[in-house]
Amino acid sequence: MLSLLHIENIAIIESADISFDGGFNVLTGETGAGKSIVIDAISAVLGERTSRELIRTGAKSALVNAVFVGALPRRWLEDNGFPAEDELMLQREILGDGRNVCRVNGRPLTVAQLRELGRQLLNIHGQHDGQQLLDPDCHLGYLDSFGKTAPLLEDYQAAYHSMADLRKRIAGLEMDEAERSRRVDTLEYQIKELERAELRSGEDEELDARKNLLRSSGRLMEAIQEAQFALSGEEDSRGACDLIDEAERAVRSVMRLGPQLEELGEKLANLRCAADDAAEFLRDFADEFDFSPEELERLESRLDVIYRLKKKYGPTVADMLDYLEACRAELEQIQDADDTIQKLGKELEKVRKEAQKKGEALSKARRKAADDLQKRVQEELCQLDMPKVQFVTDFASSFGQDGMDDMGMDQVQFLMSANLGEALKPIHKVASGGELARIMLALKNVLAEDDGVGSLVFDEVDTGVSGRAAQKVAEKMADVARRKQVLCVTHLPQIAAMGDTHFSVEKGEKKGRTFTNVERLNRKGRVEELARLIGGASVTDVLRQSARELLEQAEAYHKK
Repeated sequence: MLSLLHIENIAIIESADISFDGGFNVLTGETGAGKSIVIDAISAVLGERTSRELIRTGAKSALVNAVFVGALPRRWLEDNGFPAEDELMLQREILGDGRNVCRVNGRPLTVAQLRELGRQLLNIHGQHDGQQLLDPDCHLGYLDSFGKTAPLLEDYQAAYHSMADLRKRIAGLEMDEAERSRRVDTLEYQIKELERAELRSGEDEELDARKNLLRSSGRLMEAIQEAQFALSGEEDSRGACDLIDEAERAVRSVMRLGPQLEELGEKLANLRCAADDAAEFLRDFADEFDFSPEELERLESRLDVIYRLKKKYGPTVADMLDYLEACRAELEQIQDADDTIQKLGKELEKVRKEAQKKGEALSKARRKAADDLQKRVQEELCQLDMPKVQFVTDFASSFGQDGMDDMGMDQVQFLMSANLGEALKPIHKVASGGELARIMLALKNVLAEDDGVGSLVFDEVDTGVSGRAAQKVAEKMADVARRKQVLCVTHLPQIAAMGDTHFSVEKGEKKGRTFTNVERLNRKGRVEELARLIGGASVTDVLRQSARELLEQAEAYHKK
């Protein structure tokens, strides 16, 4: 569970430390006070998408730390090279230049890793989830999540992608005779042109190097001669080799007079050998270097041929040779196309039957999961004071070829009937705001039962709920909090009263700046806050008494 949240310079929160308990934690406050900013901070430290716009005005960076205790994803930590400790501290620093620095227990990790880890620690359910419930494209994902059909889906998709690849290959081979003839002519011309060139891998680099050498032959030989004169000397002057040899002989004649002279003699001997080697290399180079204008002309002509081919077939000789092999293979494939199509067609039929079989197994598992999901959601809706609502998972065949697409053989849509006797219709055509909030809560509760995540966050998902329905939503959240930690941002007094721990989020001003303060309320503070939620800005004794009664009712419910 989330034990501690530390926030620095996130929006209007300059600094805040919030210690959460297990069970049901609620956050209340005026609109704009910063409640959702707390959720944004939690989302950020879990690796979800954020931006530097979140940084408080005037600050260079923002920081969020979150400490988790209890059941932790030890397998993930070990698989990713992090020690599995009893306490887990996540940290994310958002810098003004857009960079992020993320750590787990002080060790760095990427934002993607942080997101992967965060989703195993805590789930955030916000108002946008209601929009996902209205979108039929999301319903199949909900069903697969509930039915845990991921292994069956992956198995099916492997066969489906093989089938799609075979169809693509066959389509590439199926061309009319005129198109096939044109393609064969093109390939044969390109193959002959490249073969006539007799290209050799790396040839262009070698020719370029030789061309540059020949173009610089005059300056090169001048430098070689100067170096030879310096080392070997001329008729009327001595070179470095002779002078070093003379120095060596002179020192060797007195080497016995001291160890330092002996060491100097060895150095001079080495220097003489190196000078002799260099002089010999220069002589050989000068003797072997052969320059002729005809060779340079041949080189440039050959490079011109290669250059023209590069413009058509690739930036290097190696690329052109690869292209030649590809042309040969394609030509052979086209010439054998009829046999290849027949062979691939047999393989396609085999893979199609395999994909269909696996798709049917996936569909069967989904239909079984749909029956269980309908039953569980219906039970949740009864507990949320919606006993007349019918919730059904409607199946239709996929619009893909052979009734299959990447997600299987099914099109899935959630239907509902809000009142007895009314026909089942898509949720977006039937549900009111309050009904949608409760359906989403019911669905999320069912999906969260076995997901292994220890903490749930609800960010104002009670929009449109009031009265008796609000009380039922509060009781449902309290029930969920008996097996998972729940954090809830709410404006409803019924939900706030049901919390085990209550935080007030208030906005104020200090030194000309807006800031947010998060305070953990005692019983007296809870009474005042609940009275404000019930009656608004003007809190009276009557409202306080109503708040006390709400708290007493909540305490009685917790004891059941």
